[in-house]
Amino acid sequence: TIAIYLLSARNNKGSLESVNTARFAAVVAQPDVQIVDVRTAAEFEEGHILGAVNMDVKSHEFDNQIKSLDKKKVVALYCRSGRRSKIAAEKVAALGCTVVELDGGILSWNGEIER
Repeated sequence: TIAIYLLSARNNKGSLESVNTARFAAVVAQPDVQIVDVRTAAEFEEGHILGAVNMDVKSHEFDNQIKSLDKKKVVALYCRSGRRSKIAAEKVAALGCTVVELDGGILSWNGEIER
């Protein structure tokens, strides 16, 4: 199913899927996935998923930051509980990216956390 996401990203048609923890773990384990944490910098510092970059959805810089994402690669996106990441995911998908959003946020994550 990841191949389907990559094909849709190459066609410049963004897509968005909200997934459970197990599915999200499978997505972030793939090579070349861009992992984006959309919480505040302070929340990010408390602990984040390995390999994640921080782009605070509530920051005035967010819309510019997401333009740096590679549209040919899947964007795996999460926040604390899933509310902010749904807003962020819609914005990223609107740019033509393929987005996989962690439903339930990092609170539902049972994988490794980087501090």
